[in-house]
Amino acid sequence: MPKKPSSKQKNDISAQSLDNTLSIKSKDVFDEDNPATVTITVNAVEVPELTEDEQRDRLHLERRVERAFFEAGKALMELRDRKLYRSTHKTFEEYCRDRFGHSRRQSYLLMDAAVVFDNLAEKCDRNDHILPTNEWQVRPLTKLDPDLQPEAWQQAALFCQRESTISSYCQRCGAENYGTHPST
Repeated sequence: MPKKPSSKQKNDISAQSLDNTLSIKSKDVFDEDNPATVTITVNAVEVPELTEDEQRDRLHLERRVERAFFEAGKALMELRDRKLYRSTHKTFEEYCRDRFGHSRRQSYLLMDAAVVFDNLAEKCDRNDHILPTNEWQVRPLTKLDPDLQPEAWQQAALFCQRESTISSYCQRCGAENYGTHPST
């Protein structure tokens, strides 16, 4: 029968990254007099700053992620409009469900958002305004006339300091200023 380790036993834990630049070691020390007390020692490792090339790559990749919903919506529109699903499925909706796990609603929300994003990218000044980073931010704008979408987005972007609040502001802005009603 295996012997139980004593409460004073120290455990060394090491973790190294693939390039062997990160090394973390901790030692757990248990006090027999006060079993509720544990002392943990962790050695910190300095993380090097990003090079200019790495910073540029990071920004490029972040922008690709932020535009992913737009690219998905554009691709779905082309698949639908050219009927590129016809060799395997009778309907576009069946194709999206089987291929991407999208409901009909989700596919059309992405396509509608891509149209709005395209409109905003064309009409909003990129130096002064951020563009949406996900579908739910522009969902309320899909109900507005395309000529009113950039103004509503600019108001929302100026009002909000955090992207997470832009969608609710867009709903309120559309309802109050443009004669639409927030979706439920």
